[in-house]
Amino acid sequence: MLTFILRRLGVMALTMLCLTLVVFFLVNLEPNLKKLAISQLDMRSTQEDLEKWLQRNGYRQNFFVRYGQWLGVMQKQPNVDPETGEAVPRFSYCDEPARAYYGGILQGDFGCSTKFKVPVSEKLFPALGATGILMFWVMVVMVPVSLLIGVLAGMREGTRTDRSLSVASITTTATPEYVSGVIFTVVFASWLGWLNGSAATATSQGVSFYNFTLPVMTMAIYGIGYIARMTRASMVEVMTQQYIRTARLKGLAFNAVVVKHALRNALIAPFTVIMLQFPWLLTGVVIVEVMFRYQGFGFTLVEAAGNNDIDLLLGCSLVSVFVVLSTQLISDIGYAFLNPRIRVQ
Repeated sequence: MLTFILRRLGVMALTMLCLTLVVFFLVNLEPNLKKLAISQLDMRSTQEDLEKWLQRNGYRQNFFVRYGQWLGVMQKQPNVDPETGEAVPRFSYCDEPARAYYGGILQGDFGCSTKFKVPVSEKLFPALGATGILMFWVMVVMVPVSLLIGVLAGMREGTRTDRSLSVASITTTATPEYVSGVIFTVVFASWLGWLNGSAATATSQGVSFYNFTLPVMTMAIYGIGYIARMTRASMVEVMTQQYIRTARLKGLAFNAVVVKHALRNALIAPFTVIMLQFPWLLTGVVIVEVMFRYQGFGFTLVEAAGNNDIDLLLGCSLVSVFVVLSTQLISDIGYAFLNPRIRVQ
């Protein structure tokens, strides 16, 4: 197991390196750099002014040199003002030194946000914390409800209960977040009047039951149907196994057979699916957080992309890649512990 984990960690590091290189190349294309310079100056700036700004802030250095500096494996050289010839900091509002130094991802320096005028870490990590709270409550709602629905449907294959729960699961899975979000807003905020105007729009400060209700419901409703269907299929397969029939023939009660023999084996496949919901939640929060104005990771990612905030966009991309690869590793390890045959192999 230790060898497997070390090998997977090496693959993760290589994958992150390749993906960040691709993202770094895309966000540093010439049109994006021009838009960034315009946003920092003004629309009436001449091409010469834009070029001077890009040179002064280090965007005209060699691509691989800039990538190495962003990673922190190469030393950042002081930027030289083309007019005065003096060393100047890249962004004064982020307190970057006007000297050569090592400062990149490996040193914990994610760069400077040109949109919010603060270091990326001061914007990114609070946003991650706010999204972490949201994702925690989504999982608290989604996982128990979906497992219960899937187990009940799988225990009674072909019955009216099974058909009803399966139809409900398919319906929720087929409904995207932006549709269910609008429906919940109309039903709860407009028709029933349960949420007032301020509570219907969630923020990362002052989290309460009311401003959390709609975002959590919107994200959980889709995942509930998907996990429930996978749990039902796994439960149906387990209930037809020979050891289940043997237990029933020995006189064990149906509920005892389900709890003691079928449930653990039936939850192996859903466990993998549940762990893989975390990458999906990262994409889901983009839609939900923008819709409900929740100041979290998804909202920050949209703001960074819309304003050509290169360093912040790179930080968000790095976090996304890390979460996806980490959850896949945890899923594989958990699957091996739940299924002894995997450990033997």
